[in-house]
Amino acid sequence: MRLWPEHPPSFRNSMERFSSETTKVVQYLLKFLAMDMGVDPDSLLEIFRGEPQNMRANYYPPCRQAGKVLGLSPHCDASGLTLVLQVNNVQGLQIRKDGQWLAVDALDGALLANVGDVLEVLSNGRYRSIEHRTVVNPEKERISAAVFHLACPDATIGPLPELVKDGGKAAYKSMAFEDFLKLFFSTKLDGRATVEGLRI
Repeated sequence: MRLWPEHPPSFRNSMERFSSETTKVVQYLLKFLAMDMGVDPDSLLEIFRGEPQNMRANYYPPCRQAGKVLGLSPHCDASGLTLVLQVNNVQGLQIRKDGQWLAVDALDGALLANVGDVLEVLSNGRYRSIEHRTVVNPEKERISAAVFHLACPDATIGPLPELVKDGGKAAYKSMAFEDFLKLFFSTKLDGRATVEGLRI
């Protein structure tokens, strides 16, 4: 938090509190997801030990030629879960479903939870990482805040052992999270390229 600006005076404290509260939300969500998968919640939470996270505030200015530009190219997140807060009521987030781009209309003040590549691999494909993009508005600015909840630096990313025991097949390769991040950044926001590249 020491890297966040000190002005306005309330900014750093607000960001620290937001960060702390989103961590609590993700811990609850991961526990529920683990129970749904039939795995020990502690084994899933251990992969996110220390609660590493990145936060990004996004500002998309209005653009009169909005149909010719993107705010953010199609991609999936390298996180386990990403929580997004749409700060103002200007729609811009889209997800790809069945080859079509669909607008996501966020509820005022609600957090949107995106499954990331890490959770897809850990769940052995039960939960799919969502490919998404951002479009701009021709008349209004759009502001959002995204918090990416990452695996701990020394974690191994692969299907959870409980999901591939008793003859179950791993659908994804396993690798060190550090190597996973290198692979993710080498794909340069190219849709589902990272997670598809890990399929066996």
